[in-house]
Formats: sequence, structure tokens, C-alpha cells
Amino acid sequence: MSKQAAERRVGEKEALAVGTTIRGSAQKLNLVAGLIRGKKADEALNILAFSKRAMAVDARKVLASAIANAENNHNLDVDALVVAEASVGKSITMKRFHARGRGKSTRILKPFSRLRIVVREMEEA
Repeated sequence: MSKQAAERRVGEKEALAVGTTIRGSAQKLNLVAGLIRGKKADEALNILAFSKRAMAVDARKVLASAIANAENNHNLDVDALVVAEASVGKSITMKRFHARGRGKSTRILKPFSRLRIVVREMEEA
């Protein structure tokens, strides 16, 4: 009477990792995600490690998690992994206020983003 296992959201030779609350706008995170799309996993880790963009730190953590999921949960070969998908979306937005002159205030929006990375095992040709 146990609950049925959830269906896999990705293919048979794929692994997934999602960063749900990455502090920063989706536009900035998408620039970082564009650097690693279609690259080999180890090359993508190096690109993110030496990138000057601040969002690359969080993107590297999500990519490392996807690689670990592929190795430990799905028994995929780490050396043959390729970043198949790196999609970015909006998450929550924190609202804060900033006191201004003459008793007025201004809204400050602090956006969060989601990063979904799928790594796929490619056959060596």
C-alpha cells in the first residue's frame, strides 16, 4: 500500500538538478546558463569556476548536483556527460521598501530565479 514512485521527468540516460531560489534576476542567470549549454560537464564546470559573473557560483553548485545525481542515482558515466539543457525561470520576488524624502517610500524588488540543469550521457564516437 505504499505510494507509487513518481515518473521520471527526464529521459533514461539523463539526470536532473534544480536550483529553486537563486538570488538574482532570471536575465542575469540566463547569461550564465548560455555559457554552458551543450558543453561537456567537466568543461562546463571549469567555465563556471573561472567566470567573473556572480551568478556562476550558484550555477556551478546546481551543475555539480546534476553530475552527482547522474553518478549516484542513475549510474551514468561522469566522463561522458553533456549539459543537455540549462533553462532559467522566475521564482519569488521579495518586496522591501526604502524611505524617501517628504514622508514617501519606494518599493525595492529583490528577485529570485530557478535554474534547471539536465545532463545527458553521450556515447563516445
